[in-house]
Amino acid sequence: MVTYFEAVPDDDRVFKALADPTRRFLLDLLFARDGRTLTELESELEMSRFGVMKHLRVLEEAGLVVTRRSGREKLHFLNPVPIRLIHDRWIDKYTERHASALADLKAELEE
Repeated sequence: MVTYFEAVPDDDRVFKALADPTRRFLLDLLFARDGRTLTELESELEMSRFGVMKHLRVLEEAGLVVTRRSGREKLHFLNPVPIRLIHDRWIDKYTERHASALADLKAELEE
């Protein structure tokens, strides 16, 4: 039986994966068009194939990218669920009415 904590990717891994601009760029590429090969992703970056593979491994370990074999190709897909869970836990609660009102007041006072 899988518990909730085993099924949910570790927040630290997700934050670590999202902290790097290259990894965020790879996620943006997969958001624009899912199911890309390593060669396709590598062609968008000025780094070695091995470097791209290392970044993809971090994204996979965080659960942000999943792969599937199609013949001889390994396709990479964006998994938005860990980002959504981070949003729901760490961001959404701060967008409540009171927090929004304080942010509006701050902006107004700064003008």
